[in-house]
Amino acid sequence: MPRKGLMDMWWKVGLVLVMCWGLTSSEAREEHYNSSSRTSMFRAPLDFGFVPSVVYETHAYYEPGPIGVLFHMVHAFLYVVQPNPFPKDLIVKMVQQNMGGIKGDDYKKAIYYELGFIVLTVLGVLFVLFMPIVGLCFCVCRCCENCGGEMHQRQKKNGDCLRGFYMATLIATSVFLAAGVTVAYAANQNITSQIKSTRRLVNTNIRDLKSFANYTPAQIDYLAAQYTTAKNKVLSDLDNIGTLLGGQIHNQLEREVVPALDNALRMTAAMREAKESLESVTTSLETLQEGTGRLQNSLQSERASLSNTLNDPACSNGDVTHTCVTIRGTLSQLALSANFNGLPEVEAPLANLDAVLETDLSNIVQKGYSSFNDTPRLVREQTKDIVSEVKGLLDRSCGEIIGFTKMFPVEPALENFTKFLTESQKNIEAYYPQIDQLDFYRWIGCVVICCMVVLILTFNFLGLLCGSCGYDKNATPTTRGCLSNTGGNLLMASVGFSFIFSWVLMGVVVTTFVVGGNIEKLVCEPLANRQIFKIIDTPYMVHPAKKNFLPGMLFQDPNIDLTMGSMYRDCYENNGLYSALQLETKFNFNKFLNATVYNLELAKIFNSVNVDLQGMLLLEQEGKDNLIDFANTGIGEIDYQVYLTEVNKGVTVVDLLSYANELEAQADQLPRGALENALKGHASSIRQIHKDQVVPMEQAMGTLSQSIKLLQKTSRELPIKVTNVLNAIEAAEYLISNNVSHVVKQETEKFIKNIMGYFSQYTEWVKHSLATEVAQCKPISNIVDSLEIVACSFIVDSVNTFWFGLGGCCVLLIPSIIMSVKLAKFYRRMDTEDVYDDSMDVVVSGYHSEPLYGINNPVMCSYPSYDTMRWYPRASAPPRQPDW
Repeated sequence: MPRKGLMDMWWKVGLVLVMCWGLTSSEAREEHYNSSSRTSMFRAPLDFGFVPSVVYETHAYYEPGPIGVLFHMVHAFLYVVQPNPFPKDLIVKMVQQNMGGIKGDDYKKAIYYELGFIVLTVLGVLFVLFMPIVGLCFCVCRCCENCGGEMHQRQKKNGDCLRGFYMATLIATSVFLAAGVTVAYAANQNITSQIKSTRRLVNTNIRDLKSFANYTPAQIDYLAAQYTTAKNKVLSDLDNIGTLLGGQIHNQLEREVVPALDNALRMTAAMREAKESLESVTTSLETLQEGTGRLQNSLQSERASLSNTLNDPACSNGDVTHTCVTIRGTLSQLALSANFNGLPEVEAPLANLDAVLETDLSNIVQKGYSSFNDTPRLVREQTKDIVSEVKGLLDRSCGEIIGFTKMFPVEPALENFTKFLTESQKNIEAYYPQIDQLDFYRWIGCVVICCMVVLILTFNFLGLLCGSCGYDKNATPTTRGCLSNTGGNLLMASVGFSFIFSWVLMGVVVTTFVVGGNIEKLVCEPLANRQIFKIIDTPYMVHPAKKNFLPGMLFQDPNIDLTMGSMYRDCYENNGLYSALQLETKFNFNKFLNATVYNLELAKIFNSVNVDLQGMLLLEQEGKDNLIDFANTGIGEIDYQVYLTEVNKGVTVVDLLSYANELEAQADQLPRGALENALKGHASSIRQIHKDQVVPMEQAMGTLSQSIKLLQKTSRELPIKVTNVLNAIEAAEYLISNNVSHVVKQETEKFIKNIMGYFSQYTEWVKHSLATEVAQCKPISNIVDSLEIVACSFIVDSVNTFWFGLGGCCVLLIPSIIMSVKLAKFYRRMDTEDVYDDSMDVVVSGYHSEPLYGINNPVMCSYPSYDTMRWYPRASAPPRQPDW
């Protein structure tokens, strides 16, 4: 099938595919559902799985191996020949002007760009023209026994040195010639080898295109099917609307409600603490009143007994009298300090508090908690009908999306495309025998060309071998052996074939150099660095009225910003064809998806959500009355200062332990006797009174003090706390009754955005998948890369390497000719030579003077006296004679 028809069919089929891929894509660009604002509201990212992927076989990469070194050498040589940058602007200008109105300056630029090629081409043409002429003149000249054609060799003192130099130079030249022909042959063989690899590239590219076509329907179906994932998540949230929406409403209200209920619940603890404190006051007060009576009797008895002891006659004795007087002065300290019998009773407040506690405020508050925590159930029951409507709408949207994807005959189109690929592959394979045959002829032709050089090399090496092996230093030029003479003849044969073949070889080199070099610089290099796409993508290049070539051809809309370069880059990165062709500019499916997913009917249903929480009661009136009664129990009317005054006085006027210790110390100052023992007995009695009676009373006083302080603090804060609790409860109930609609609306909007966020995730995922995963167009870039590999790496590089090696051979043929002619003189058997006559001490130039060797052959024997030029026409210098 012609290339143009193939491309047309390919693009048509591709457009049909892309139309189907676009059915499930959405950009979601409308302001109401801006993606950046939705992202922060997602509860959790949805897992849509992985789009069925296809692994393409083609690896459009070529590593030439060892021959790559030669390729780099050729590229370097071409860079020296043509170092100018790619003339993009000049080519664009020439194409736009259709070669008709090109000015002289443009021609100068083109000539300047091609200057290196022109110079080398001219030199090559001159070589082709003059080499046969030079060869012909050389042959004619030698036939006239000139140009080295005479069979005579002059004897020179440096003859051996010259022969060695000529031989070494010819060997080196021949080695380079062999290297050049090896390079040419390797390039020739590389073309044949890589043509076989071309079949693999063709097969893998076609298989990739088939995979591209076969996987696309499954990928499209997968995208459509994943709408169910978003839908199921939405349905799951709708089924849990009580927990999600009701929970959010509950969370918003609990900032006001829960603290109020917590404070009310803490009041029950305050009631119990107050009751315990009052009971503690009552108990402690009874203990203190009873202890006060017993302690007072004990102190009176101890004071009377101590007074009787001090009345003992022993106290009237000298120094003892002062001690007794001192002790008698402290007797008044053995008395009570605090009087607990006069403190007011707390029975009335305690009775009132018991009456308050008969109401279970804690249970009433727990009912408030339960009522408030029942918000999710209320939301679920009140939105039951809305959930049913939304489920029905989502089911319908899902059916519309799936139905819309089935509207286009995707599978038949892909099936036809696959058949087309199969037929194309068969057609291509049908040309393989012809390609192989043509390549065989090409290979034979290149081998024949290489054999021309090989033939010359063969004569060179054989001539060198025979000449070197047969050369005899002692042999004169006319007596050289057959082997040496054969070597010289072979070298002259090399010269003859060099003249015969060199111009043909150079003609091949010039032709392939001009074609291959320019293709490398003008096609392969721009294709490798993608500058060629810049030419194709130049605005208005193809037509003055069409800005861009590619969209004009595909969509008949040249104003779309789509270029070959951008398409190739996207396909090279294995992105989707939808992104590579920028089909969103031509096939915008936002309206369809907005109509099905972001439709107004769905928003209207959600906007009708209304949750009524007016029936919620946080604290019953009984609980409120109970709090008021608690504030009015009379705790605040107790005279706490009286209690604290008595408690702070202490139990006795003096610390009994200190008094007893002092008494015992004073007794120690008295003389030993009955008085001392009596006083120590009194000290012991006082300590016992302190232990048995004062210590318990002090403990009761500490308990009483703590309880009184706690009651005092409670009574001082109680009215304010009760008022604050009641006000907080009323504020929370007012919020629920009057302002809950605002909270419900706010949380409902968040819930709706959250629901829409799932659809947004789906549409963004579809968009991303279409751009990067669905119908990955790597095969398209692989085709371009494969064409580059086949045309440039396989063929052009090999052709350039061929002429590079062959051109080197052509250049080296010139020194080869010169060295072969020079060296052949030392190997061939000469007809005449320079001969020295010992009797005359002269050199005879001519045939051998055979009588000198006992052979009766005629020789030149008449010599004019001074006509040395006629006597020794071939001597290197006239010999000296004795009579000169």
